[in-house]
Amino acid sequence: MQKPIAVITGGAEGIGRSIAESLVRDHVVYLVDVNPQVLKAAEEIGCAGRVCNIADPAQVELVMAEIEKEAGRVDVLVNNAGVWIQGPLEENDVARMQTVVNVNVLGTMLVTRAVLGGMKQRGQGTIVNMSSQNGLHASADRAVYNASKWAVTGFTKCLQEEVHHQGIRVMGVYPAMVQTKIFANAGIDRDTSTGILPSDVADIVCHAIRAGAHITYPEIGIQPGGY
Repeated sequence: MQKPIAVITGGAEGIGRSIAESLVRDHVVYLVDVNPQVLKAAEEIGCAGRVCNIADPAQVELVMAEIEKEAGRVDVLVNNAGVWIQGPLEENDVARMQTVVNVNVLGTMLVTRAVLGGMKQRGQGTIVNMSSQNGLHASADRAVYNASKWAVTGFTKCLQEEVHHQGIRVMGVYPAMVQTKIFANAGIDRDTSTGILPSDVADIVCHAIRAGAHITYPEIGIQPGGY
């Protein structure tokens, strides 16, 4: 039996890499990331890697077309890539604001758009969108980041209504703080030691993916024990 084909964005490290390490046992996995380190990560895991800026429509179209041509299809998409911003709105750098919206929101939409046509033709597919608890709740000094994650939440819920009758599962994942480099990559020193392990998020996401076409987890909230 042919293994399902999975694409994971933001796969060079953190949650994306952890998901890939689990899925590679029974899926053909493609890691996609703007960071060239994704190629090394893919080699270490034993899967394929592609460098791509998901905020660039031309790059997304090219890379996703290459993957579909090579693999034949995409059965599972995990929209995991995301970047951080914080601070009072008037102090946020405009270029950084644009990057956050372009990666977190537009990137999720572009990669989904690239695979959705094929999933509809086959009448099956799984799309997992990594939102956040910040995509459900309001927070001071996080207006731009939370707005981007609220947009992912809204996109996910609307897409669920749009494609569920076509055999496509769309799941939203809403973790609290995870022990990743998302803050460090934004130049912010923040202690994440009390956060959830990426492997714990991956275990839950992979369970949902493997549940089978007859089971959907529309919303997956993940909090640390005793929160």
